[in-house]
Amino acid sequence: MNRRRFLHARHVTGAAGALLVPDLAAEPALPGDLTLLRVSRRAMATTFEVAIPYGTADALPAAEDALDLIDDLEDQLTVYRDHSEVSRLNTTAADGPVEVEPRLFDLLSAAATLTRDTAGAFDCATGALIKVWGFHKREGRVPPPEELRAARECSGTRHVVLDPAARTIKFRKHGLEINLGGIGKGYALDRAGERLREKWGITSALLQGGGSSVLAIGAPPTNPRGWAVAVRHPWDDTRTLGTVWLKDQGFGTSAATFQFFEYNGRKLGHLLDPRTGWPADGTAGASVVAPTAAAADALSTALFVYGIAGFEKVAVAHPNLGAIVLPDTPGAAPVVTGLPVSRYDRPGLRETVAALFALPD
Repeated sequence: MNRRRFLHARHVTGAAGALLVPDLAAEPALPGDLTLLRVSRRAMATTFEVAIPYGTADALPAAEDALDLIDDLEDQLTVYRDHSEVSRLNTTAADGPVEVEPRLFDLLSAAATLTRDTAGAFDCATGALIKVWGFHKREGRVPPPEELRAARECSGTRHVVLDPAARTIKFRKHGLEINLGGIGKGYALDRAGERLREKWGITSALLQGGGSSVLAIGAPPTNPRGWAVAVRHPWDDTRTLGTVWLKDQGFGTSAATFQFFEYNGRKLGHLLDPRTGWPADGTAGASVVAPTAAAADALSTALFVYGIAGFEKVAVAHPNLGAIVLPDTPGAAPVVTGLPVSRYDRPGLRETVAALFALPD
């Protein structure tokens, strides 16, 4: 079901993320009034929303068409429907090469590249690990050592063979499963944004999925700087701690705010470190601004695994990033960086970060 509503406000933000942002000014006022047509729909176990400035030609049918595409993509990408293309891939690719739809092949190729770029901190070939930890049913548990060992042996993109000429996928290991939960929402937003631009001529819109994945198209008519997107505290939904400004960019946040369980006094979240097979720890949350929403989703997952120390590794292959990482230690200060350093000690660095994250002068 679509939910259509109009928002008329001088402060327009999308609730996105779960990160503390240091030294950010209070949410700045946007010049002039802005009325948005906002259409939302449930998909991928969350709520997607398309917001388009009111008065834009064909805004309503365009928004509904974008959400229709997201529905179609869920039907292709989900592992919770036996008939989906990814489910079919998971059940047959260990027996021989499987031809997949061209855009799905491109997505899996891009995911493999991101796995390489992050030295394995992001990896979508970890469905077996997600299952053995119980997170696919939101029933987290610590697996017995032998089960965890078996899941690790059949996990990892290193066991996935991609043939670009034939557009086929083959798994080297039986039991390997693709799970696109770490990139799927961002990819869906990118595809929906592409449809809005190319089919409907939309040049200004804000799309979000579940509050953790955002795509900005252009800028709002009232503010050429970009769309103001609020960043929330990971444990307190009533607190807005800062603002990022997006213009033709994606924004992704990774945090184990809701999906976790306690074990021997330790908080174990659903974001796994593919390299160890255990839930990642040491980070409360990580957010990334990137050229696409899919890249922002995947790279925020990688930084959640690595912590801020991994930013330099990630930024080597992806230089146009901004990141906010909050360590999971009492009293820790979040780190904001727009270049592969973690302090404002390089000429022009503070100005770069200020332009991206609305830091005060």
